[in-house]
Amino acid sequence: MLFAVFTTESVNGQNAELDAKVQSPSAVLMEASTGQVIYERDADTKRSPASITKIMTLILIFDELKSGNLKLDDEVTTSAYAKSMGGSQVFLEEGEVQTVETMIKCIVVASANDASVAMAEKICGSEEAFVERMNARAKELGMTETHFCDCCGLTSDEQHYTSARDVALMSRELITKYPEIYQYTKIWMEDITHVTQKGSTPFTLSSTNKLLKQYEYTTGLKTGSTSVAKYCFSATAHKDGIDLIAVVMAAPDHKVRFADAKTLLTYGFSVCSIYHDANTDTLPKLKVKGGVEDTVSLRYEKEFRYLDLNGQDMTGVTKKWELTETVPAPALEGEKAGEAVYYLGEQKLGSVDILYAQTVEQAGYGDCIKKVFLKCTLVNDVTPSF
Repeated sequence: MLFAVFTTESVNGQNAELDAKVQSPSAVLMEASTGQVIYERDADTKRSPASITKIMTLILIFDELKSGNLKLDDEVTTSAYAKSMGGSQVFLEEGEVQTVETMIKCIVVASANDASVAMAEKICGSEEAFVERMNARAKELGMTETHFCDCCGLTSDEQHYTSARDVALMSRELITKYPEIYQYTKIWMEDITHVTQKGSTPFTLSSTNKLLKQYEYTTGLKTGSTSVAKYCFSATAHKDGIDLIAVVMAAPDHKVRFADAKTLLTYGFSVCSIYHDANTDTLPKLKVKGGVEDTVSLRYEKEFRYLDLNGQDMTGVTKKWELTETVPAPALEGEKAGEAVYYLGEQKLGSVDILYAQTVEQAGYGDCIKKVFLKCTLVNDVTPSF
């Protein structure tokens, strides 16, 4: 996974100012839609992540929901092992049954270790097998400084580690691929019901994310703390169409982690603006030489986004198609036909691939005879007018 890095030295020279304000040893500020890093401090040092480990656990849960292997109303039974988890928990009893959605709320809102393990066992049969999948998913995301030993971050094992940059990467994956996570990360308090052999009792989930009440643009995401990790936080916020991710690790106390995240987010919104082209305009058809059809349709690979950090006037952005007039057959659907390139004056901002929207095969001898016949028919099939 590729992303650009912009230190605050490149945006109004405020790097020193942020360094003075941010107290956490490791920090990253990332814009979510582009993946660009706006600020970083000691971003690649391996650190214990505590409960922000659960961001990866949630990614795997939502992967299963997307694939159809799991449904929100599926039932999850708590094992004796899941019940035995210490630390943050919602006090699930052995044999207690809750829905997947309730378990998600317990993980997101209350940072429940017992619910995390119960979900790991539901998906993979064991926490150990689930952790293997967590590490494989981390590798897919390009998280080069990460290794998980459990699904909740409770461990003090030195082999359970990640970095501020890697936390930003997995946070981005969760919120951009599964924006429905915000239905849960914005919850401040909500009641669930424990139904066990002892009867039915209500239990109040209370968010560990105090920034929900301290910063109006907050949308999530996950806190974590242990004696080894100290205080960690991956904070997400949305303002004026921009989504930011602020990661702080190893903060000395809970007040510093929230203050640092707020400082980073406030700064980010003060310098960021997004140029967005949904690429819904109609592309021309290209002539195909030697094809069974004379032309081929095109489509954009994706939308275009550019993050400006320097206060430029983005109304002057222009888009240029770089295409050839004729292409040789075969033209295969999904292959690159050219590019749409974006400029601000002489500055190239970026590009989006233009792809073939259909397949046009190479014409054989019979296809050529058929084409000639059809052309002759069209020429001769003229009704005289009087």
